[in-house]
Amino acid sequence: MRWTPQRQVVVNVLAASDGHLTGADLVERCRAADAQVIPSTVYRTLDVLEEFGLVRHAHGAGGQEEYHIQPATPHGHRYCDRCGRHWNIEPSSREARAIANAFRGDDFAVDLSHVVIVGRCATCRAATGA
Repeated sequence: MRWTPQRQVVVNVLAASDGHLTGADLVERCRAADAQVIPSTVYRTLDVLEEFGLVRHAHGAGGQEEYHIQPATPHGHRYCDRCGRHWNIEPSSREARAIANAFRGDDFAVDLSHVVIVGRCATCRAATGA
């Protein structure tokens, strides 16, 4: 892979980011920094960075691909479909163990980084009475 100024922009934008970004968010931020950056450059660079373990992809509540910047550990996500808040499901949590145990008898290992649970948080349930 040839190193270009546009790929450097992708790396710089990622280095200045924290948490989760969709590919579209990243393309937008890169294009704001350099209008010459095209989406295919962003996605190809993400593929290479994922091979090196610098980013990980997962899926958001709506199914869109999200990228985790320098993730310490793979983790899942819980999303409230009303207010949009989200929480990580950490590998050592009670929730992660319950998910893994639910499939263990099927001789199946869950990839927690691809677990997305959508529901309602306690605040929204209380506000709607549901």
